[in-house]
Amino acid sequence: MRRVDSFLALYDPAVLGGRAVDAAGGWFVDLGFGAEPWTTLESAQRLRRHNPVLPLLGVEIDPERVAAAEPYGGNGIVFRRGGFNLPLERAAVKPEWVRVIRAFNVLRQYEEQDVVGAYREMARAATPGTLLIEGTSDPLGRIWTANIARLSQEPEAGWTMEALVFSTSFRDGFDPALFQPVLPKNHIQHMVQGEPIHLLMEQWKRAAAATQSERAWGVRAWFAAAAGALKEMGIPVDARPRWTRRGFLLVKYPFT
Repeated sequence: MRRVDSFLALYDPAVLGGRAVDAAGGWFVDLGFGAEPWTTLESAQRLRRHNPVLPLLGVEIDPERVAAAEPYGGNGIVFRRGGFNLPLERAAVKPEWVRVIRAFNVLRQYEEQDVVGAYREMARAATPGTLLIEGTSDPLGRIWTANIARLSQEPEAGWTMEALVFSTSFRDGFDPALFQPVLPKNHIQHMVQGEPIHLLMEQWKRAAAATQSERAWGVRAWFAAAAGALKEMGIPVDARPRWTRRGFLLVKYPFT
């Protein structure tokens, strides 16, 4: 999750609450932390460089995983059993709220029709302005894709989809096809002719082929050139070096 956290800190540092006036309160939620609590603990180390008192909440549906993680809690790190409903204490003197939800490799195990319900459930538990990053990675985290969404100021309006992000560490080279197996659930079953995600991926492949000569300058240069070519095709890509040199392709919604 290192690259996910790095992306978040670059995408919207304010949501992490680094300013003194907004330093305390508001969970960073690691939804579905897995068999071990390391993703939550490591995120605390990274993200507290931006907000030294950022509280982190690790959430898992499996009670045994939560029980095993609890001894690692403390110092603003808490582990609780729960799901998309987010186990917050609403009746406390200072009601808990959420600033960021990170849900990786969670929704891919659900049916597509259930994803809408999961988003709706998270919206009911979140706070207007909450940022959601939801996606899928390969086992080593070298390649991942994620939806970036923000809860509207009118909660009943639900989530506003802001971007679809593709991330690579470049350790496996560069090929748009590498990202197809890790597309988010709302896209992976739509990789068919005529669907927006299929058109996007096909145009990215054409952009990569058209800029292949840039490969002589290294895979990062090729990746950046392909992003620029994709933007020239009319796709709303943020092709600034601040993204591409780090291995991020940021495509804004709607992208068709």
